[in-house]
Amino acid sequence: MITYDPADRAPIFEQLCRSVCRDIAGGVLSEGDKLPSARELAKQLGLNPNTVAKAYGQLERDGIIYSIPGKGCFVAKHEGKANEKLTEDFRRAVREALDGGADPQELIDIIRQMK
Repeated sequence: MITYDPADRAPIFEQLCRSVCRDIAGGVLSEGDKLPSARELAKQLGLNPNTVAKAYGQLERDGIIYSIPGKGCFVAKHEGKANEKLTEDFRRAVREALDGGADPQELIDIIRQMK
């Protein structure tokens, strides 16, 4: 289920991209599954349709989804692309934390606690 967290400081369209990737990596979404239309998802989440369209556009550029004019957006054959995107986002967040002065061992401990 595609979601976002209003308390998260990341842009909403990026959160939506991550959510789709998590759903693919977790088996909630599979190759060929149809995503809700941008308008439909925006209405469900109380967002501007342009925000959802921006997320779908980014996911399509990343090869995570594809669109068929007049039919909608679908999960592409991902071959690990969703996991790659999640890993890239994770690396960016860790780099940000380290650049902000976080203790590397503390980050490792946090990851271990999350298992």
